[in-house]
Amino acid sequence: MFKRLSILVLAVICIPQLVNADEGKVTFEKDVLPLFKKHCVKCHNASSRKGELDLSDGAGLFKGGESGQVVIPNKLDDSYLYHLIHDKQMPPEGEGEPLSSDEIHVIETWIKSGSPFSDGTDPASLIEAAEVNQHVIEPIMLLRCTVCHGAGRREANLDLRTKATMLKGGKSGPAIVLGKPEESLILKRIHSEEMPPRDKLLPSGVKVITSGELAQLTDWIAKGAPEVDIKADVATAEVDPLIDESDREFWAFQPPRGDIVPPALDSTESARTGLDLFLLSKLREHGYEFSPEANKESLIRRAYFDLTGLPPTVEQVQRFLSDDNPLAYENLIDRLLASPAYGEKWARMWLDAAGYADSEGKRSADPIRRSAWRYRDYVIQAMNADKPYSEFLLEQIAGDEIVDYSNPDNITEQTVSSLIATGFLRMAPDGTGSDVVNSVPERMEVIADEIDIFGSTVLAMTLKCARCHSHKYDPIPHRDYYRLLAVFQGAYDQHDWLKPTAVSGQTNGIMKNRALEVSTPQMREEVAAHNALLEEEVAAVQKPLSELLENLKQAHRKSIIDALPEQIRSDVDTALSTEEGNRSEIQKYLAKKFSPSIAFDEKAAAKDKDYAALKKKVDEEVKSLNAQKLPVPTIRALWDRGRPSPTYIYIRGDHRQSGRLVGPGVPSVLTDGKTPFEAAEVAEGSEGTGRRLALAKWLIEPDHPLTARVFVNRIWHHHFGRGIVASIDNFGELGSRPTHPELLDYLATKFVESGWSIKELHREIMTSTAYRQSSVVSEKQLVDDPENKLVGRMQLRRLTAEEVRDAIIAVSEMFEQRQFGTPDEVKVRGDGLVTAIAQDGAYRRSIYLRQRRKEMPSFLETFDLPQMNPACQDRAVSTVAQQALYLLNSTMVRELAESFASEVQTQAGDRSKQIEHVFLATAARLPSAEEMEIAMTSLTELEQLWRDHATTLSETEQASFDVELRALATYCHTLLNSASFLYVD
Repeated sequence: MFKRLSILVLAVICIPQLVNADEGKVTFEKDVLPLFKKHCVKCHNASSRKGELDLSDGAGLFKGGESGQVVIPNKLDDSYLYHLIHDKQMPPEGEGEPLSSDEIHVIETWIKSGSPFSDGTDPASLIEAAEVNQHVIEPIMLLRCTVCHGAGRREANLDLRTKATMLKGGKSGPAIVLGKPEESLILKRIHSEEMPPRDKLLPSGVKVITSGELAQLTDWIAKGAPEVDIKADVATAEVDPLIDESDREFWAFQPPRGDIVPPALDSTESARTGLDLFLLSKLREHGYEFSPEANKESLIRRAYFDLTGLPPTVEQVQRFLSDDNPLAYENLIDRLLASPAYGEKWARMWLDAAGYADSEGKRSADPIRRSAWRYRDYVIQAMNADKPYSEFLLEQIAGDEIVDYSNPDNITEQTVSSLIATGFLRMAPDGTGSDVVNSVPERMEVIADEIDIFGSTVLAMTLKCARCHSHKYDPIPHRDYYRLLAVFQGAYDQHDWLKPTAVSGQTNGIMKNRALEVSTPQMREEVAAHNALLEEEVAAVQKPLSELLENLKQAHRKSIIDALPEQIRSDVDTALSTEEGNRSEIQKYLAKKFSPSIAFDEKAAAKDKDYAALKKKVDEEVKSLNAQKLPVPTIRALWDRGRPSPTYIYIRGDHRQSGRLVGPGVPSVLTDGKTPFEAAEVAEGSEGTGRRLALAKWLIEPDHPLTARVFVNRIWHHHFGRGIVASIDNFGELGSRPTHPELLDYLATKFVESGWSIKELHREIMTSTAYRQSSVVSEKQLVDDPENKLVGRMQLRRLTAEEVRDAIIAVSEMFEQRQFGTPDEVKVRGDGLVTAIAQDGAYRRSIYLRQRRKEMPSFLETFDLPQMNPACQDRAVSTVAQQALYLLNSTMVRELAESFASEVQTQAGDRSKQIEHVFLATAARLPSAEEMEIAMTSLTELEQLWRDHATTLSETEQASFDVELRALATYCHTLLNSASFLYVD
């Protein structure tokens, strides 16, 4: 009775749950779609498909987007959309309310339960079946086969890039038989493991075809190798579905306003230039004026370091301080802009941004880039010549497409210069010279780094963020990244790769080298003439050795023949002396019998002491002479071969997951979205595609939204310590907003109107009142504007690493001002200290030191010289104890301090004059009365200390020991470590 009652009660309790079970099931329409509409559909709908994903209905969801299928029923781990939502990556910060944990749980439950629909729709019916066609097979062939059977190499005369070339076949016949995979040679070779050859996998940078890829290839052949007419995704006259006009409304994506004029102010006495009026207007809005003008001592030192990276000499300081011409400062700026040192200073700014280095990086071998220095020299020369920035940019991006370098006899210096300029796009770390790291992923890293450098330097856009998916913050679709990659495909082709510097023992000859052997006829003649003279010297050096060897040979022969019986002695001698073709039968017999015994070579001659000693001397001299020979001039260039592989989007950045085909293009948000990208016409004789030339020409259009703004801002940053846009390499959503947007546009417009003159831009900035301000600031202004956004004062700045080293060299007698050429070598001590090697007792500027990634000069590294991985857009500035300790203990710095002291002793008079000279050389000013008193006392004490030290020396050492010079050198050394020397006010 009670048992039946219990069953009845349980049944009554459970019935309502069973009845309502279907109502509680999570479905797309009832539970998931409302969440998408609440959080996602604003950006992911039919008309605005961010990430090419439409979440407004089930069909769009299961079609997927740029990252492929985003929801896999019953497979939570494989559902990409769930992970983005769960990890709070979507919606992006600031663009929507994140899903709550309960909402995320609903989506999780829905996926785990098979992703059901209320109307019974089967999710599988919404998932588009992958159609096998040539666009599925072509990426497989490019990845696995075409390195040996493609554009660059056609082993067995076989090209596997297209269906047509597969049917044509090679030496063994057609590679495929339509509809008959079992008869297709390509599949037979793969199954037998003949292809790809296992011994060529590493040298070729390929890997064995996967089982999935093999299944797709088999299926394609079985179906008759179907082809579909799918056009590459490029910009058209149609409206871009991924970018809308609201995206283009962001300030940086609008062209600079050319109608902006400086504001009208009631009082303008303190303004010298138009830019002053913009700054003064905003300062006055906050109740401030410009700080007082810096004194002449500060101005000359500031101008010299800002334009040349060197301190003014004592004579230059004295001349400027005594010049009462009202235009003395303006004339100074003009002189400095005309100085050869200007190019060396400002080239460093651009070389940082380009990622300049004299080695490849990536691998521990870190091979030297033998001709990278030619790009460094190109930048210095371009700066000194005031090459218009538009031309400067054009040559660096597409220099190979604007000149004809196909005919060696027609090569000009301009041809060579344009090719060298493309080194800008060859500066990223590149370890692919080694077979061990030369597969497609490593090549893609090189390309990605170059696109990152290009984007950050020229556009101030973080393009790299769109490599794996659409940019999360800026309107740069995943598609646009690969369109831009297609622009570079003719020169940077991951499937038709050219190797950089070879790595000893790790590089074979399968792939060609990227270096160009291009030079003017005059350069080739000079090299040939130079080497011919050395060959004559080599021959002259070797002549005595050859004569001695011949004498030894004759002596040996005579001793052998003299030992023979007298009756055959003459016959043997005659037989051996007669030419082989003229010998009688008996002479042939005698020659054959006795030739081995009279044989005498260098190995036998080495037993002679005189010969061995002479040979050692000659070998050393020949080695020295050969080392002086000039190699065939090569250029580290980026050059287009006119045969780019097709460009496919890599889904989630994975080279093994090719998406749709795209053509060349630029970021759509920087265009009107309805103008197709068209390749430019290249120079006659050039094999280029014209894609990079089109890119370069687009960049230098006067109304380009970014090019002029970005460069002007970069120059402003280096003069004032902060850009008008503080993030000089990011003008996007996460970058800083311009503090003075009208001023930025005003300067950008003037820059273009000046013919893109960089020197004129410097002149505009440096002759302004704003630039001539002192660093004096009130406490209130320091609190209100600690970052100096209003530019109400000048910032005190520490010298850069190169400026510190160059300034110390410059004040000494050991400054070698020779420009250009191969880098100065460095030496690496056992403990890792890397130091420069003096050339004939002198040092060149730091820009000429070898910049090897694993052997950066310790001096420069201590003062924040950046590692180029891949480049440096804005240097960090640190103040650490190691800097003072290095200056204090460095043998080189002490040596230079002694040279400086010797110079002071020679040039100045008595002790007070010497102290004045030291101050003028190190701080561009005279010492104060207090500083003079301290200096006089210090020198007296230092002399006594050195005099005491001298008593510990031998009489011979004391005879040449100059106590006054040692004391002065120590004092000079101290000032080289002072704030007044290391900082610019």
